[in-house]
Amino acid sequence: MHEIRETLRAFVVENFLFGQPDPSMTDDAPLVENGTLNSTGVLELVAFIEEEFGIEVDDTELLQENFGTIGAMTRFVSRKTTGVSHG
Repeated sequence: MHEIRETLRAFVVENFLFGQPDPSMTDDAPLVENGTLNSTGVLELVAFIEEEFGIEVDDTELLQENFGTIGAMTRFVSRKTTGVSHG
């Protein structure tokens, strides 16, 4: 799961924080509430996750508990990739 977490964190930093890491962005920091992500950003993140990890995210899975934090996304991707090779 460490690799998934670091991949997601790197994407968020590069694409939404303009390459400037935010020390307050812990695994449990709320990304929408703190202004890191907006609705368009969530869609970009979903597209990245689908391509990077070879999974499909259903509209019913677009929930705060799956995409609200780096930790939540890490657990979500880990569940979805169980048994799926994501090179």
